[in-house]
Amino acid sequence: MKRLTILLTLLALSFAAHAKGPDHSQWEHDIQAFEAADRSSPPPANAVLFVGSSSIRLWASLAADFPEYRLINRGFGGSDLDDATAFADRIVKPYHPVAIVIYAGDNDLQNGDTPEQVRDDFAAFVTRVRQDQPEVPIAFISIKPSVARMNLLSNIERANALISDWSMAQKGVAFLDVAPAMLDANGQPKQELFVGDGLHMNPKGYALWVAQVRPWLAEHATAAEVKRDPNAAMK
Repeated sequence: MKRLTILLTLLALSFAAHAKGPDHSQWEHDIQAFEAADRSSPPPANAVLFVGSSSIRLWASLAADFPEYRLINRGFGGSDLDDATAFADRIVKPYHPVAIVIYAGDNDLQNGDTPEQVRDDFAAFVTRVRQDQPEVPIAFISIKPSVARMNLLSNIERANALISDWSMAQKGVAFLDVAPAMLDANGQPKQELFVGDGLHMNPKGYALWVAQVRPWLAEHATAAEVKRDPNAAMK
């Protein structure tokens, strides 16, 4: 009887933990660091917000790649799509961005999410953000195929297809497909695009992303108040 009571208690605790949803507290330090940075150096108004996982956080050349735009980088390494949604009140809403570029998804798949869950998590992010800014354009950079996560290639392809289909049915939501250019003739990730860990990209990899993001920004973030001084990069 005692053993049954213990078992039922453990099951109840497990159910309660599941009902609470994912634990996002591991990122609290990162989010507080963003908030501290905002207090010491207020971010620019009318900026393009880049948000997501480590591929955004490590985009060191971001400002140089898009010198004509005001930019805010709020990538935090290792995060999932639902982490960006959970912290949207703190890393999206305060900036009132004129456009949002998001990358995440491969961590989600690595952590056991299905392609359908990843699609739904992106939809949830869009829904949450548009509660505050109904018209803000949002671009999703497709989940990248990487050397380190070749075992996920089929799920990556499936998730990208689902997100692409969903995005096409939405107003002002774009799917920027970087995956084809990152694969070789045999459908395998190009090793020359990655640093030693086979997961994160080198400048060659980011150049392929720039080629996809730049035309979208040109179409969706060209208002005069969005553009920086055209001579800013030369000063």
